[in-house]
Amino acid sequence: MLLAVCAGLLLLSAPGESQNSERYRVRLTTVPMDGGMRNTVAGSGLASATLAGTKLSVSGTFDGLKSPATVARLHNGAARGVRGDSVGELMVSKATKGSLSGSVDLTPDQVKGLREGRLYIEIASEKAPEGNLWGWILK
Repeated sequence: MLLAVCAGLLLLSAPGESQNSERYRVRLTTVPMDGGMRNTVAGSGLASATLAGTKLSVSGTFDGLKSPATVARLHNGAARGVRGDSVGELMVSKATKGSLSGSVDLTPDQVKGLREGRLYIEIASEKAPEGNLWGWILK
């Protein structure tokens, strides 16, 4: 009897947990900082992110880089569209086409920043170590 009650409570709690997660989307594009970078940055990609509690999980794909990706990071900008500090690293394919994924535990301020559209993903490449693809995480 106790086992049946515990199993029932577990089933009831599972849907609520998934309903509490927040889903976001990311469009990865190039953001040349100066004219010279047009020769080193290219490509595009898409990703999705899910916030469950304070854990942000990200997965996506990219294609068309002019040199292999080297690192993917989650950043927290001062405002939407403004660069900011890195808050965590993501796994990325070391290629011109591939995937990115990972999870980062966010602070309460970073969760607020996510909801305000200040968090973004940056993929750097060999020819563009300061960032090849960028994408703000939005609802």
